[in-house]
Amino acid sequence: MSSRWLKSYMPRSLYARAVLILVLPVIVLLLVVGVAFIQKHLEDVTAQMTSAAAREVDLITDTMADAETQHQAIAAIRQDIASLEMKARFLGINEGPDIGYRRWYDFIAPQVEADLHEQLLDLVAVALPTGDQARLYMRTHLGLLELTLDRRRLSPTAPHQLIVTMVFFAVIMTSISFLYMRNQLRPITRLANAAQAFGRGRVVPYSPGGAIEVRAAGSAFLDMRARIERQMEQRTLMLSGVSHDLRTPLTRLKLGLSMLPEDEAAPLQQDVDEMQLLLDAFLDFSRGAAEGPPETVQPEVLLRQIVEDARRAGHEASLVSVEGEGTALLRPTAIRRAVENLIGNAVRYGNKAEVSLSMTPKTIRFRVEDDGPGIPQDQRTEAVKPFSRLDPARNQNQGSGVGLGLAIVSDIARAHGGVLRLGKSERLGGLCADIIIGR
Repeated sequence: MSSRWLKSYMPRSLYARAVLILVLPVIVLLLVVGVAFIQKHLEDVTAQMTSAAAREVDLITDTMADAETQHQAIAAIRQDIASLEMKARFLGINEGPDIGYRRWYDFIAPQVEADLHEQLLDLVAVALPTGDQARLYMRTHLGLLELTLDRRRLSPTAPHQLIVTMVFFAVIMTSISFLYMRNQLRPITRLANAAQAFGRGRVVPYSPGGAIEVRAAGSAFLDMRARIERQMEQRTLMLSGVSHDLRTPLTRLKLGLSMLPEDEAAPLQQDVDEMQLLLDAFLDFSRGAAEGPPETVQPEVLLRQIVEDARRAGHEASLVSVEGEGTALLRPTAIRRAVENLIGNAVRYGNKAEVSLSMTPKTIRFRVEDDGPGIPQDQRTEAVKPFSRLDPARNQNQGSGVGLGLAIVSDIARAHGGVLRLGKSERLGGLCADIIIGR
C-alpha cells in the first residue's frame, strides 16, 4: 500500500527506467563522495591551514606593537614578512579595503573567512579575488594594515577540481552506458512492436537479436506466431470446406422440395432455410477478420456507408454522433461485417439502432445501441461465446440466430487488437455494444 503512490511517479517506458537505473546510482555516489570529501577532508585541511596563517599574522602584529610610526612598524616586521613570504603596507587615509570579486566556484572561501574572523579579532576584511593572492586587512594602532599572502596558504589549491572531475567523468561514463544499454534494449523494443502488431492482425518482419535471453524470447514468439497462423488457417479451411460441401446436398433438397405439394414442403423448407442460415453463419465465422490486409481508411466515411446500406436494407439505423477525426489502419470488410452484425442484432431484438463513432489519439470506438430488452450483466460473458443463445433473456418473437453474431464481432475486434464490450444503453435502455480498437 505504501509503494502505490511511488508507482505513479515512476517512468513507464523501458528506456526511461533504464536511464533512471543508470543515473540514480551515479547521482547518489557523487553526493555521498562530495559531501564526505567536503566535510571530512576539505574542511579539516582548510581549518588547519587558516589556523597556521592566523598564527603568522599574530606574530607580525605582535612584532609591530611597540612601533610609534608606520615606517618603524614596516621596518620591524620586514624580516618576518620576508621569511613568511608576505607583503605588508599601510592604507592611506582615503583608502579602504579592496575586496574584489570572488570566483563563483570557490565554495571553500566562506569557511576561510569565517575561520580567520574567529581567530583574528582585529581582522577587518578578507579579500579572496580571482588569482593566486589573498589580502588580509588588520586594524592596528597605526592604521589599517594590508597583508598579502599566497592564496594556497589558506586552503587547498582548486578544491573544486575533484568534484568537477567526478562530474565530468560521470557524465561521460553514463553516456557510454546509456548508448550500450540502448543497443541492448532495441531488440526488446522490436520484439514488443512485432507482438503488438500481430495482436492487431498485422504481421511485420522480425528476426531475433540481442542477448541470449532476448533471442530465446524472439524465437519463441516466432514459433508461437507461426503456430497461431497455422491454426487460424486450418480452422478457416475446415469450416469453409465443410460449409461448401454441404451446399450441394442442400441445393438438391431445395430442388426436391420444389416438386412436392406446398402443404407438405413448407415444414421441410423451413428446416432447409435454417440449415442454410447456419452454413452462412459458419462461413462468416470462419472468415473472421482474415479478409485482406489492413488498410488506411477513414472510420467516419466507412461507418456512414455501413449505416446507409443498413437503411437501404430496411433497417431503422442512424448515425447519431461522430467525435474526432483522422484515419486508422483497419480491415474495412471485417469492420463492416462486425458493425452490420451489431445493427442486425439491434433491429432483430429492438425497433431501432443508433450508431456512434468516437476517435481519440489512442483509440477508436464503434458503438451500436438499441431499445430492446438488452442482455443481463451476468450473461454478457456467455453472450460472446460461439453458439451461445440467450433468446430467453431477449425477445423470442423477433426471431433467433445461431449464436455466432456476437462471437464474430468479438473475433474481429480481437484481430484488430481491440475488444468487444457489452453494456446497457443509457439513452435507449437496451443493449450498448462497443468495439474498441487501439490506433
